[in-house]
Amino acid sequence: MPGRTFAIGDIHGETEHLFRLLHTFPALDADDTVVFLGDYVDRGPRSNEIVEYVRTFHERTAAKVVALRGNHEDAWLRVVDQGWDEFVLPPGNGCLSCLRSYTGGPRPREGELPMPGEHLLLTSGGFFPEEDLEWFRGLPHWYEDEHAIYVHAGLPRKEGVFLHPRDVSPPMPLLWCRDEHFFREYRGKLVVFGHTRTEYLPEELSGYTPDDPSDLWAYESVVGIDTGCGNDGFLTAIELPAMNVYESR
Repeated sequence: MPGRTFAIGDIHGETEHLFRLLHTFPALDADDTVVFLGDYVDRGPRSNEIVEYVRTFHERTAAKVVALRGNHEDAWLRVVDQGWDEFVLPPGNGCLSCLRSYTGGPRPREGELPMPGEHLLLTSGGFFPEEDLEWFRGLPHWYEDEHAIYVHAGLPRKEGVFLHPRDVSPPMPLLWCRDEHFFREYRGKLVVFGHTRTEYLPEELSGYTPDDPSDLWAYESVVGIDTGCGNDGFLTAIELPAMNVYESR
């Protein structure tokens, strides 16, 4: 029999939520798999610690560990390789918080802009250790096992047909897309995704606590588990095939 898979949503620099969530898990063994859906950095106060913890998590558990690339890791690689001020400068993306987690500065106030001495570091990504950037580069865009397909954002369509992740080239839509058609119309093997906070998914479709839009979102063949960690929300995981739900709140 295939083992259990525990998929964990977007963490966004929140160590407290990650550790609280992991403590709710049952004991893991070598037959189990833990899949992180990406977005380890930005917004929360401890991006650097989250990267180190997830990057070395395979040393802390007997389970197989799969860490996917999120759009925030993807964006930082674009910042480092060619620059992308439009991503790093808007306060809502939480990039200044990421920088200060590495440099030791205070957590930014809401809407705070970088100080003059921080601007170049922020717009170049020059504060990242090379080992962290290499880890970002090596993160896969998707994963599949007996239970489900796991992607950060969702599956795009081509000529009205939803593509399997292996057929998505270039793979950027797997990290960035927000397609109402995917949420409403995809049918097939279960897909577990993050990226879009559940409160923004079609509330009337969810069969899991539909009275609480901030909770895990589940429809016929799709499960969304970005419950706003790093945005005053909490961290969620789902265990397959049992469909057990774990939360940090």
